[in-house]
Amino acid sequence: MGKVHERIDGRLRTFIEAQKIFFTATAPLAGDGTVNLSPKGMTGSFAVLDEHTVGYLDFAGSNAETIAHLRENGRITLMWCAFEGPPNIVRVHGRGEPVFRDDPRWGELLAHFPDIDGSAHGLRAIILVTAELIRDTCGYGVPFMTYDEDRPLHRSRFERETDESLDAYFRKKEHIARSIDGLPGLPLPLPPLP
Repeated sequence: MGKVHERIDGRLRTFIEAQKIFFTATAPLAGDGTVNLSPKGMTGSFAVLDEHTVGYLDFAGSNAETIAHLRENGRITLMWCAFEGPPNIVRVHGRGEPVFRDDPRWGELLAHFPDIDGSAHGLRAIILVTAELIRDTCGYGVPFMTYDEDRPLHRSRFERETDESLDAYFRKKEHIARSIDGLPGLPLPLPPLP
């Protein structure tokens, strides 16, 4: 039914890279804090960097809960479900880190996402996740669903933004610089894209 994996390779890597959507879950240390669960998609925005490290691009949005939680404690779980083909659910439990635009690793990490124009989507950070536990389960309860295409709305909304207008947009949002629970979120002002 379920299996623990030592690394992300072979069929496991192929499965993860083929999925069109995945989910991230984070939480603050406070017992009464808000657990965050977010869907992530957009073709080309996820990459397996090595057998124990994955990354995804964090784009403009109306909050920054994942970033805030990672800055506080680093705990994160990623989950992929098979909506087509044989049933499967894969979870990567690990430690995450937001890498911001002014980080010296930015250019090298961004090279793992050659099919994405970050300036067209308000790219805020690259989230790196180091796997501590990799496991899969049956997924028998996951329904069949088909992928039609990525929605064009995110790009059409944010491609007209400059770094200055994006920074102004973030400052207007209540939960960008501080999370719902009051934790430090996205550092502002937003550094320009290199």
